[in-house]
Amino acid sequence: MSTIRIAAAAAHFGRDLDFDLTRIAKLIDDARSSGAALLVLPDAALGGYLADLRHPDPEALPPALKPDDPLILQVARLAAEMVVCVGYCEDGGDERYNAAVCVSGDGVLGRHRKVHLPAGETTAYAPGDRFDAFDTPAGRVGMLIDYDKTFPESARSLSLDGAQILACLSAWPTSITNRAPRMHQDRQAKLFDLYDMARAAENQVCLASSNQTGSMGGMRFLGQAKVVGPGGDVLARTWSKAGVAVAELDVAAEIDTARRVLRHLDERRPPAYRAYGEHT
Repeated sequence: MSTIRIAAAAAHFGRDLDFDLTRIAKLIDDARSSGAALLVLPDAALGGYLADLRHPDPEALPPALKPDDPLILQVARLAAEMVVCVGYCEDGGDERYNAAVCVSGDGVLGRHRKVHLPAGETTAYAPGDRFDAFDTPAGRVGMLIDYDKTFPESARSLSLDGAQILACLSAWPTSITNRAPRMHQDRQAKLFDLYDMARAAENQVCLASSNQTGSMGGMRFLGQAKVVGPGGDVLARTWSKAGVAVAELDVAAEIDTARRVLRHLDERRPPAYRAYGEHT
């Protein structure tokens, strides 16, 4: 057996990039102290998320960073022997993307541009167009950002591409239209947990879900970072507070156990899925 420790962070990030980098360094140190091989940081950890999801102010958007921005390279240096996934706003030239990058001390291991954009984001970002898994020292990883995990096809595409671990980076707020008096009663809080467990269980893979905490503009973020096993069981979580959820597991062995009798990916019937596309 070969066990690793997987960590998912819940923390607040804003527009101050120096502050963000300091917080990232602290979270990497905390994860390293716990023995983590993989740390998943929230979406928009470099520069913060949108301040208003209904009507984003074009003058108050997160700073856009080039894919090879020195800050991203600095996160890679901080990661050293660890694998770290972090979200940022990508400067794509004529377009901006809600993006994530996975790094280690060896450099960039994988990238993702958020494919599924909720209504407010379409005025600030262009959508990505693909889901690709990639190899890392912690295992084969695929990344999802926020709303991506609402769609089963996203996680399924990565799982079919051999992903053993889904890294879900989020800046996921409480309900904007119908906020509950208590966070644990909030509709979005329930959906956030439901999607994490369902995406892991239906694909029989491990999942590390990060999220922002605190507030940005009129939004309050959920936290609820967690590590989920391939049976859909939550192995570690932060609840709504800031912190790092860490779980130790043998990823390959856990996946083999989950697929011992029922192998969901092998037992699909693609010709029956008329609504699905090329990824089936």
